[in-house]
Amino acid sequence: MTISRTKTALAAVLVVAAGVGIPALGQDRPESLLPPGFDDPVPAPAPAPAPAPTAPVAGPTSAPRADAPPVAPGTPGNTTAAAGGVAPEAPGEIDYATIARYELPDFAKRSLAQVGPSSPASDGLAATAFGNADGGFLQTLMRRADAPVASRWLSIALRRALLSRVDTPRGLNGADFAAERAWLLIRMGEADAARALVQSVDIANYTPKMFQVAMQAMLATADPGGMCPMVQPALDTAPDRNWWLAEAICAGLDADPSKAGPLIDASRRRMGTSVDVLLAEKLVGMGVSGRRAVTVEWDAVDRISAWRWGLAVASGTDIPERMYGTAGPQLRYWRATAPMLGLRDRAAAAEAAATQGIFSSQALTDLYGEIEAQEDPSIAEVAVARDLRAAFTAATAAERVERMRQLWDEAQGPRATYSRLILTARAAARLTPSAEHAADADRLIASMLSAGLDRAALRWKQIVPRGSDGWGMLLLAEPGRAVAVGDVEAYRNSADATNGAMLIAAMAGMGRISNGDAERLMRASGVEFDAANAWTRAIAQAADANQPGTVVLLAAVGMQSRVWEGVSPEALYHITRALTQVGLDGYARMIAVEAITRL
Repeated sequence: MTISRTKTALAAVLVVAAGVGIPALGQDRPESLLPPGFDDPVPAPAPAPAPAPTAPVAGPTSAPRADAPPVAPGTPGNTTAAAGGVAPEAPGEIDYATIARYELPDFAKRSLAQVGPSSPASDGLAATAFGNADGGFLQTLMRRADAPVASRWLSIALRRALLSRVDTPRGLNGADFAAERAWLLIRMGEADAARALVQSVDIANYTPKMFQVAMQAMLATADPGGMCPMVQPALDTAPDRNWWLAEAICAGLDADPSKAGPLIDASRRRMGTSVDVLLAEKLVGMGVSGRRAVTVEWDAVDRISAWRWGLAVASGTDIPERMYGTAGPQLRYWRATAPMLGLRDRAAAAEAAATQGIFSSQALTDLYGEIEAQEDPSIAEVAVARDLRAAFTAATAAERVERMRQLWDEAQGPRATYSRLILTARAAARLTPSAEHAADADRLIASMLSAGLDRAALRWKQIVPRGSDGWGMLLLAEPGRAVAVGDVEAYRNSADATNGAMLIAAMAGMGRISNGDAERLMRASGVEFDAANAWTRAIAQAADANQPGTVVLLAAVGMQSRVWEGVSPEALYHITRALTQVGLDGYARMIAVEAITRL
């Protein structure tokens, strides 16, 4: 197996390496998830003819309002010049520039030099995580990355890098850089993270690209009300049909029927009675005390979109299950994190989201705890919740392991199997290592490590047989220790060829075996570690320059596959090597363990 398996994943780097210029936003902007026609700009109104010149007169510094009644000279509010040539200010006229200084002082405004909600104190990377990497290069990588990626742990690392408060790279506007990061988070299924990122930029600094992505983030979190503070600035900056319709929604949510009604009626005339307009009209009706009763039919709808999903969930409109099959996995992950949906609706999606790192083991456990407390005891999800509770609380260790085994065995498919390992991780960590459970040790260890519980897993080191999968996982998970080449060979001789090659590639990448042994073992396993291309050179250069953010982004580019079978040992070697070099060795270890677990 060669690096050619990742040729699709490396397209972004190859384009940049070939010297292709970075396209402008209008040529290659983020793909919209809105329905056709919603991105069409609304023509700007024709400019009013200029007034005829008149002789200069003393008067106010701003034109009087067109709807203001005439005022007699000498009365309060007169705009005619007073003594000394100074005109008194007309009542009702507001100096918004002055007011803005009081509403948001300069010191409170957030700079675009560094953008992101997470600092190193809150799990973010350092501000210099992208170093002096070219902004156009980073933008192209993010824009063309095919998300989500194969690895749960790489997804977690990528989310951390994208949310970090980092220096804006040269050649990019800070708001645009945040928009590109948020757009990638949305495609990863990280709706809440994307929302946090767009809200880390002051709306006054939004660009047309940021307005577009911010709308997508609010739709992905099923919160159309989150668009309301952006509506007027968006209409002033980048008016299009999306924001005209959002204006109607926000007027409805503000219980202003005199404004909402004409706006939604105008949208109906322009766009007809499509499901997109009907969903907006339903939200408007909810905001004005149900004065508009709307029925939404899905029979003629052939696909779901962010607009349809976000408005349907926000308005309590049922979405047919068939519609979820018309979208990518991202929408299922949004479904998992939508608190307004029922617990049963979220359960299956939450297990899928856990395999992608969007749901933690603890969050998944908590969700099933709520299901057990609130749902009908006869439903299947409550049975899962009860088995999970027993895995924590049963009287004997044998019974606890039996309940975990039941949860693992009933899973259908590789993703479901992995999600059940994540679900039971903390229950497995509570067990005392015992030879009595040796037959289940591989899965117990895999379960603990799926949630990063390496210390608990390493207690089983003396229980698992040498050469087993559990033993190999512990070799990879133990931090910082050099590994005897005989141990690596023992695993390679016992495991299947793919897992053996993955373990050797990861051990070599993390520097856990000597260079000579690493090269010999990789050659013997068919790992073409010395093959070079634009991606291998780029990730090595980023590691040499100590740019962890760039390394994580390039690692994601090298792992653009929905399944682990699409990830080569060569890619794993370069990813673990670069992550270890920039101090992210914990992620390197968990990614390597994940490879053994999921293949």
